[in-house]
Amino acid sequence: MRALVLLGCLLASLLLSGQAEETEDTNEEAPLRDRSHIEKTLMLNEDKPSDDYSAVLQRLRKIYHSSIKPLEQSYKYNELRQHEITDGEITSKPMVLFLGPWSVGKSTMINYLLGLENTRYQLYTGAEPTTSEFTVLMHGPKLKTIEGIVMAADSARSFSPLEKFGQNFLEKLIGIEVPHKLLERVTFVDTPGIIENRKQQERGYPFNDVCQWFIDRADLIFVVFDPTKLDVGLELEMLFRQLKGRESQIRIILNKADNLATQMLMRVYGALFWSLAPLINVTEPPRVYVSSFWPQEYKPDTHQELFLQEEISLLEDLNQVIENRLENKIAFIRQHAIRVRIHALLVDRYLQTYKDKMTFFSDGELVFKDIVEDPDKFYIFKTILAKTNVSKFDLPNREAYKDFFGINPISSFKLLSQQCSYMGGCFLEKIERAITQELPGLLGSLGLGKNPGALNCDKTGCSETPKNRYRKH
Repeated sequence: MRALVLLGCLLASLLLSGQAEETEDTNEEAPLRDRSHIEKTLMLNEDKPSDDYSAVLQRLRKIYHSSIKPLEQSYKYNELRQHEITDGEITSKPMVLFLGPWSVGKSTMINYLLGLENTRYQLYTGAEPTTSEFTVLMHGPKLKTIEGIVMAADSARSFSPLEKFGQNFLEKLIGIEVPHKLLERVTFVDTPGIIENRKQQERGYPFNDVCQWFIDRADLIFVVFDPTKLDVGLELEMLFRQLKGRESQIRIILNKADNLATQMLMRVYGALFWSLAPLINVTEPPRVYVSSFWPQEYKPDTHQELFLQEEISLLEDLNQVIENRLENKIAFIRQHAIRVRIHALLVDRYLQTYKDKMTFFSDGELVFKDIVEDPDKFYIFKTILAKTNVSKFDLPNREAYKDFFGINPISSFKLLSQQCSYMGGCFLEKIERAITQELPGLLGSLGLGKNPGALNCDKTGCSETPKNRYRKH
């Protein structure tokens, strides 16, 4: 009996020692990849002080408030597009947005780019859906977590408009300040993964509307896939509809590529394009980066050199966005000004048509309903295209104005010719001067273009001198 007990103790000790050795083997840290290419490409080791753009941003903010916002508020443009520009947005850093299905490596990629692995700063990752919040990574002097309700209440930040999506969403919004040199120049936004078998309503907030808000403000959009999640469902299809018009900002990433043999990688690459082809209606295919964005070394017997070059190309793309921060910001404000101007011209045309059709015995409500239901019958849009050189591709959807005028009575607006004052000038003149002179001139002050102020109407979409057309003589 004693012998059996001794034998059992010996076997138990052998098993325990074997388990301990196995645990030690699994706990051995996998060799980490060299990060020197990240620091070199993104210039993280350079000690030169960051450029001071405060004077240019201050001038840009002044142009917006004095030349664009008056017309924007007068014709309630924000209720058409729901895109209110705040001072925080004008002065904000470039935003990089990460989108894609769940567990494709979005959070791991952010950890890798910032070198946060195995630190208290790292984002939580796992094989299951782990990110249920919109996480904004910003620069700060020390590690700090900011609740969404605080971010929305802070007017100095660019996130205050997010309050309109409700308290349920603000509970799913979190900001993290990290003392990292890259975050001095850019802001990263991690998003919840797309889960096709869950209804959008179960999220408790308008997920697609929130995504649209971030898409409209992103300077670069990484749409991440991995070899196991190439199928396109309803939620991903809706996401790509929202990305329409932002193709130049989209970069598609096929992550975890070192898990595949060469032949299988080629098949997966082709399958990814096959899945996305119906969703991206552009002549030029989007740029697709194929690599594995995590800190461990690439798997042996894979195309390590190719993956490294793809990663460097992506980093160069990211650095280009950072370097072109001001140019992109000015171009964004100018594009916004063009849209505001087109909206004002359309509302003015609707109002002028309404006044022309009204008689003493007319029912104003029926007259305007007829105009809104069939604007082509009254040449509303064709008149704008003929007289102002506006591109037809910039015109808003006709259906959008049914909802717009359903909320805003036509009688609440004034004609553009009445939006003038002796001291302040005309609203339309101001915004056209901003589009054709002030904003291109500001761009020229950055060393771009030989004569940025000499843009003609074909390029800017401006019309003939507005005072000849709208001022009463």
